Amino acid sequence: MNDAAGVPQSGFELTYDEDIAWLAIDIPGESVNILKASFIEELSTVFARLRSQPPASGLVIYSKKPDNFIAGADIGMFDQFHSAQEARQLVQQGQEIFTQLAELPFPVIAAIHGACLGGGLELALACDLRVCSDDPKTCLGLPELQLGILPGLGGTQRLPRLIGLLPALDMMLTSKKLRPKKALKLHLVDACVHQDGLLDVARKMVRVHQAFSFRKKSLLQRLSEFRPVRHLIIRQALAKAQAKARHHYPAVDAVLDVIQLGLDEGMIPGQLQEAQWFGQLVFSPQSCALRAVFFGTNRLKRELKPEKVVPGSLRVAILGGGLMGAGIGCVTVEKARQQVRVKDISHQGVLHAFRYIDQVLRKKLRRRIISPAELRATMARLSGSIDYSGLEKTDIVIEAVFEDLSLKQESVQQTEVSTNPETVFATNTSSLPIHQIAQAAERPENVVGLHYFSPVEKMPLVEIIPHARTSAQTLSRVISLAYAQGKTPIVVKDSAGFYVNRILARYINGALQCLAEGVPVETIDQALVEFGFPVGPMTLLDEVGFDVAMKISPVLIQELGDRFTSPDFLSRLTGHQRKGRKSGQGFYRYNRRGKQPDPTIYPLLNIGQSSHRLEPDEIVMRCLLPMLSEAVQCLEESVIRSAGDGDIGAIFGIGFPPFLGGPFRYIDDIGAEKIAVQMERLSVNDLHQTSQRLKAMAQAGERFDKNFE
Repeated sequence: MNDAAGVPQSGFELTYDEDIAWLAIDIPGESVNILKASFIEELSTVFARLRSQPPASGLVIYSKKPDNFIAGADIGMFDQFHSAQEARQLVQQGQEIFTQLAELPFPVIAAIHGACLGGGLELALACDLRVCSDDPKTCLGLPELQLGILPGLGGTQRLPRLIGLLPALDMMLTSKKLRPKKALKLHLVDACVHQDGLLDVARKMVRVHQAFSFRKKSLLQRLSEFRPVRHLIIRQALAKAQAKARHHYPAVDAVLDVIQLGLDEGMIPGQLQEAQWFGQLVFSPQSCALRAVFFGTNRLKRELKPEKVVPGSLRVAILGGGLMGAGIGCVTVEKARQQVRVKDISHQGVLHAFRYIDQVLRKKLRRRIISPAELRATMARLSGSIDYSGLEKTDIVIEAVFEDLSLKQESVQQTEVSTNPETVFATNTSSLPIHQIAQAAERPENVVGLHYFSPVEKMPLVEIIPHARTSAQTLSRVISLAYAQGKTPIVVKDSAGFYVNRILARYINGALQCLAEGVPVETIDQALVEFGFPVGPMTLLDEVGFDVAMKISPVLIQELGDRFTSPDFLSRLTGHQRKGRKSGQGFYRYNRRGKQPDPTIYPLLNIGQSSHRLEPDEIVMRCLLPMLSEAVQCLEESVIRSAGDGDIGAIFGIGFPPFLGGPFRYIDDIGAEKIAVQMERLSVNDLHQTSQRLKAMAQAGERFDKNFE
């Protein structure tokens, strides 16, 4: 490639090679390409040159970053806007630049390898054709709703026209990221090739682009071109989306409004409406909160500084083939791509873990997220045994046995005998202090806590709990593994219940108190779901399991006090073999048809139906306020390092509504004084004991936001 005629740009470099122009994207000072405000002027200069010096055949746009096309826009610049009008104007300038790209008088091909998200995909959509690598790192999507905004650079207009209304709605409303083969099937890309041949294929596509120009439309795609059919589809999509969003996310309405307007009246009105909505949404409280979550997770990576885990470089063993062990094994072989040996006391336990992982992978196979070859390769990374043989060279042992101190201490001792002096022992415990488990170790510096959440393959959080003698090397290794597993880790203090289970216990106890007063199970759940939690507290307790809760509760009471005491009827439920979902019965009954309220629960617990029904808002506050109180106490005791960590832990660990930003941001937004008044009004009797800091903040008018950065 001859770049003698090239003029390097800040983030875009244009060169000419024979009959083709090549536009390389390489944003300086960034590990991945992101679109900054400066890209408008830079691309304007590039396109002006291309119009004055057009290539004979066409243009190929590609990235010089090793595993990234464009990851999206620079989210940080959103906080620099002073008004919705300023945001709208910048977006309109970006739309104009992409319109210039779409109107270049020669074929333009986007050669995509790695993440092509948000503004990156919108740039690719403005090209004539797209070719992507078949690499697992390659993904395409418009995830803007996760930030409370909508695609603002023409994506709401071009995507439905390219792949059809229904798949476009699915991508935008779910923030779904498509893998290469799925993108090819939907005609989002026109070819999918090995990375080594990506630019060669792009070169050929420029020269024979007409061969790719015809796209056969499906029957549904043709039907959706009729306005009544299109409006019906959009109404149904809105109803389905709001059934999940509960009207907490205004960006849902915005996306559907903009798509419908654009398809009804044309691209130009659609883009104008897109920019108008973008300016409004950037300043919405939901977007501000969701962006804070985004920045919080990035802050964690900077502070924890995980070492890069080289694929295949770790050998991991899992002690226990139960639900937790199997889930941990699953994310380790699939996400982290590490060798895993499952050790259980019985062959049946090992087989259970293998079957569980196989079932998770086969669900992804049916949805075409992975290929049959990827399934076989992932399962091949698994091995198992009923003793400690084969663990001699293991790097990390993750213990996931029953929540029993003596059993976990025995596991430490047997692991140390069977492994090497450098092996890390990571215990997955819900509440037992790590230093007590490490007391049985000869090498306590290798012992650390790793608290996963069930189901492990779905829940994004892991709590990492070093004790006083845990080495820095041990901590670094488990942080790296957690990120490789696709988890967001927070480091918490070694104390009973750690952080998430402490605030969760207070939340659930508030719900149980409502039940004890005669409020129906489903009424409690519905109130919290409408507030914004993904599931209600009663359903959550069914998922956790009554037996697990009963083991955690005494530890919390002994170490932290009577505020963790639950109504005594939980022990009655376990005595009747009700353990929650895993036994088929908890507060609900579970079968093939899903879950149904179980009316037999009330006489079993000697609970009558109350004639005084609590209002939904009061049910929410009875559950929420104890959680907020405990979160503040955890911060005061340095169980969490910052309010920002506490928000991330609550959102990713128990599903605290993301659009509220977490418990500490919620307190800031409502005001500490108002929260304190609500606590006193609802007779939350531990305010003075557990929230001295909150009470002082209420009197002084202080906020937590200084702890977010």
